[in-house]
Amino acid sequence: MFGTLIITGKKSLADREPGRLTGIRILANLGNIYLILRNTFYYGEFEYPIKSGNWYQGKHIPIITKELFDKVQTNLNENFIPKTESKEFAFTKLIRCGYCGSSITVDEKFKKLKGGGVNRHVYYFCTRGKNIDCKNPPLNEPTLIEELINLIDRINLDELGIREKIEQEINRFNKFRIGVLGHKKETRNSEVDIKNYAKYLLREGSIYEKRELLSFLKTKLTLKDKKIDLE
Repeated sequence: MFGTLIITGKKSLADREPGRLTGIRILANLGNIYLILRNTFYYGEFEYPIKSGNWYQGKHIPIITKELFDKVQTNLNENFIPKTESKEFAFTKLIRCGYCGSSITVDEKFKKLKGGGVNRHVYYFCTRGKNIDCKNPPLNEPTLIEELINLIDRINLDELGIREKIEQEINRFNKFRIGVLGHKKETRNSEVDIKNYAKYLLREGSIYEKRELLSFLKTKLTLKDKKIDLE
């Protein structure tokens, strides 16, 4: 996949035959392919937690070189504007307007930068299905995520309704830290760990993981004046 991108120099993965990369037919949407191409794990390094600045050398065998990875990043930044056949967003159908009770919908725009690369902008706003004159202002996705993260701090863990599953994921990661990275076992506050993991999913999780986390909330979410709250 990485080598094909460098050789072909296509401006969009969507320009290739759907589902075919390097002669192998795979089932993957374009969003997942871009995530793979951005993942440093394939040349042997990874950052944990994401955006923490803490980098580790994995014990696995890299499948590509750092040089090839860097070439792919240059190609992506200079030439690629993502194209998707079907739009999927993490927080649709999970939030209602705090003013009129209508659904919250979303709009997405891509802007190619003069110096290379692409800016992606996603905004959530009221559909005005119940009130055409609703004045609830739109909210961009990064701010929406921060609002949800702040909400995690304010709610009781039982409100999440997913405590057991998060605990299982945390235990699995701790085994990885001890068994693979050689870290010592630490005594932690399970409540803090669960909330931190929920915040991590909101920031870095897949669309499915974010939706699953919020779908377990026992109370509906509302958006009002760029603030997220529980009904």
